[in-house]
Amino acid sequence: MKKRATVLNCPIDLYNADEAIDKVRCALSEKRNFHIITINPEMVMNAQKDKDFFDIVCNSEMNIIDSVGMKIALKLQGINQDQIRGVDFARLLVKEAAQKNLKIAFIGAREEVVKKTCENFLKKYPLLNIVYSRNGYFDNDDEIIAEIKEKAPDIILVGLGSPRQEKFIVELKKQLHGAVMVGIGGAFDVFSGLVKESPKIYQKLGLEWLYRTVLQPERFKRIFPVLPLFLIKCIISTIAKKG
Repeated sequence: MKKRATVLNCPIDLYNADEAIDKVRCALSEKRNFHIITINPEMVMNAQKDKDFFDIVCNSEMNIIDSVGMKIALKLQGINQDQIRGVDFARLLVKEAAQKNLKIAFIGAREEVVKKTCENFLKKYPLLNIVYSRNGYFDNDDEIIAEIKEKAPDIILVGLGSPRQEKFIVELKKQLHGAVMVGIGGAFDVFSGLVKESPKIYQKLGLEWLYRTVLQPERFKRIFPVLPLFLIKCIISTIAKKG
């Protein structure tokens, strides 16, 4: 049975990491396409004004929360839900691919970044079967999708930024069969070592966004005023439901 809630009309799956991986295994065993969105407040707010993106969020196979903002939004509804960091979930998928001899593909970031990501994962998992890797600088989607289809990966990590990565995955789904696809934003920067991962204490306190904003001040414009507006909308929505 699906455990779901909604945040500003966007469906959210209430799974922990183990349950989410079990859903992935089930989809792989049944050869079903499975689109996972690691959702955050920016994406929810974008879905309010972009109908195509809203439809994608509503029709994906699984939406897991990837930020403390989403955790707070659910808490306002009386739901205690741990976040599943997109970076951590992607690592679990890579580990699953290595252990089960699944074919995996990486799409996104700059060429040197995705190349270093492949190198780092192969150091950790020498038998990891990377069948396709490609930087994220392309506009010939049909050609790239044809290349991916030929390689027939089981798991595809797409780091093109949102909503580009989600819209790309929707087109991929039309051509593939039995693939697990997840948008991972800037995770390749972390996997390559280009961006230092936040210390565990920041992750535990839900302050990873603050750590990353200090290191990358340009992120400030993305977070504000989106995050405060998101929380205000969630509070108003919660009050309206109770009323």
